[in-house]
Amino acid sequence: MTFLVTGATGTVGRHVVDELVKAGHPVRALTRRPERANLPAEVEVVAGDLTVADTLVAAFDGVTGAHLMNFGGDDYNLLRNGQEIVDLAVKAGVRRVTVLGGWDEGTLEPAVKASSLGWTFLMPTEFMSNALKWAEPVRAEGVVREPFGDATTAIVHEADIAAVAAAALTQDGHRGRTYGLTGPERLTTRDKVRIIGEAVGRKVEFVELTEQQAREKMAAEGQPAELIDFLIDVFGNVPEEPNIVNSNVEKVTGRPARTFAQWAAEHADAFRPRKP
Repeated sequence: MTFLVTGATGTVGRHVVDELVKAGHPVRALTRRPERANLPAEVEVVAGDLTVADTLVAAFDGVTGAHLMNFGGDDYNLLRNGQEIVDLAVKAGVRRVTVLGGWDEGTLEPAVKASSLGWTFLMPTEFMSNALKWAEPVRAEGVVREPFGDATTAIVHEADIAAVAAAALTQDGHRGRTYGLTGPERLTTRDKVRIIGEAVGRKVEFVELTEQQAREKMAAEGQPAELIDFLIDVFGNVPEEPNIVNSNVEKVTGRPARTFAQWAAEHADAFRPRKP
């Protein structure tokens, strides 16, 4: 029973690979850059791109279950070829899929729902790994500059998302389910900065930017205008429902969701000044 993991070197996909390998399952990892994959030796690494269906034919061959995403490419846009992907999976005999969703529904979700595939949708809130964008300024200055200091999210560990995906692919009882995935607590931006400081053993200052200052900062960093608008909208008006803490991680995996303090401790070295 071989499992295909798309986005296998990404934030969640890498953890899905690890979960499946740890459980003893054969894994085929799809990535656009196999030479950079750096995955366990027992993993079969294949080249492919979710946005180009022709590159997926061989990847699906002999696969029992697949972890998919509703976005792809360098720009992480919603997939436009969802029906093609589903047709290939069904033709290859794939029986189960998990779909990692973003903020919006693309073409993949309706195609999956209308197919014979046993599907499980994963709808996480903000990833804890998003905090890694603060690593350089924390290392250099001990400062985080962001807008919306009181914006509150039920931030979730990416490894917990992966653990739910692996369970849904390998265990019965998850067909036709949509799991909203959160961490165990709601945290403000200020809380997250404070917790990172505690993990690295130094005070990290939070400097709150105005919306205009934040726009200028992101533009200077090379962020496209549409992404800047999206981020300002999301964190300036955090959606309530996806950030209501739930116990879905524990219900599916049998253990509590990890805290942001645990994540920060795991990644503390990323925020510490580099040794000469």
